[in-house]
Amino acid sequence: MALSRKTVAIVGAGPAGLIAAEILSRHDTLDIHIFEKKPSAARKFLIAGRGGLNLTHSEPIDDFIQKYEPHKDRFGAYLKRFSPQDMIAWALSLGVETFKGSSGRIFPKGLKATPLLRAWLSRLSRDNIHFHLKHSWIETKDDGTLIFSGPEDENVDFLADAVLFAMGGASYPHLGSDGAWVSPMSAQGISITPFAPSNCGFTVSWSDPFLSRFEGEPIKNIRLSFQNQEAYGDLVITKTGLEGGVLYALSRPLREALEGRADIVLSMDLKPEMALEMVAKNLSAPRGKNSASNFLRKKLRLSPVKIGLLREFTDAGQFQDLSQLAGIIKSLPVRLTGINAISRAISSAGGISFSSLDENLMIRDLPGRFVAGEMLDWEAPTGGYLLQGSFATGVIAAEGIAQYLGLSENPGMGTKP
Repeated sequence: MALSRKTVAIVGAGPAGLIAAEILSRHDTLDIHIFEKKPSAARKFLIAGRGGLNLTHSEPIDDFIQKYEPHKDRFGAYLKRFSPQDMIAWALSLGVETFKGSSGRIFPKGLKATPLLRAWLSRLSRDNIHFHLKHSWIETKDDGTLIFSGPEDENVDFLADAVLFAMGGASYPHLGSDGAWVSPMSAQGISITPFAPSNCGFTVSWSDPFLSRFEGEPIKNIRLSFQNQEAYGDLVITKTGLEGGVLYALSRPLREALEGRADIVLSMDLKPEMALEMVAKNLSAPRGKNSASNFLRKKLRLSPVKIGLLREFTDAGQFQDLSQLAGIIKSLPVRLTGINAISRAISSAGGISFSSLDENLMIRDLPGRFVAGEMLDWEAPTGGYLLQGSFATGVIAAEGIAQYLGLSENPGMGTKP
């Protein structure tokens, strides 16, 4: 006996929503409708690819899972279903080969998001997948009817057998992730943790002389330490403070420490490849007629911006006293005065609490309604962890929808003929 057709609505055409649509489309009895508020799909995905699309990371899975603290146990289960190796295989199934960078990050060859997205959308142009662009979700009625604002500002009603909400967090609002869904979701009694910026820059009160010389300059090869956590990498001096992956890796503890406080201090190691004893030994050599700056440049190969940072965060006496400068070079106290706005953040923390969801990411009190991606209350550093987490939650939700609709067969991630 032929099975009756059922309808799934996916609200949001970002990575979580699109991978869920791909999996669900392998069930021939489903009609999938994707609603996207913007004129095109996956705009944030494209932006992420401008600097080289970082799909995932090659580090051991046990280390990988730690990046999702405090939800590492939950994401450990998600990554068993859709692992970094699955991400690589998925890209290859779209004709896009990947490579491992020197940092262990995984990128598509060509470092571009556009070819991958084009191939992906081509795959999704199936008979049972229907895109509805310029449709903004407004609310869901008590009977489950979804209400959208359509292209002409008219209201559009849609009723589905199951719904996946994948509307993103609150960063990059101009690309569609503006958190506008919080109010109508809260009205339905869903527990939502307030949004906060993640993977973002922090503010520093630079002096005018420092900023006039070094704004826009990179700080290469440093180590940051805060509350027994460390990160290695690069930073960039901005007009308002600091940006860069090494800072993003510590954004959660830094953000939490700043809550209710005027400022905090983190430690910056300007010479992480050299032990303190070796730094001190190099600085113990006769200085001769060299200025302090020239001496630091010659003996430690410190860049002008690193020497500038030493001047910025020490007084004149400390900077000239080479006997105590070694310790400062290895642990420069940098005072952060605040955090950049969420609209400037790469991602956001906060969202729908996992306590409101079952193991398949279905809202406990609203059967048939699922959530995935950055709408959920989790965060992870840049380096492939954000995309991997979004994809994995989309896979979990899609399989949960299939189970909810009584489609027990798991079609897997292979390409449908």
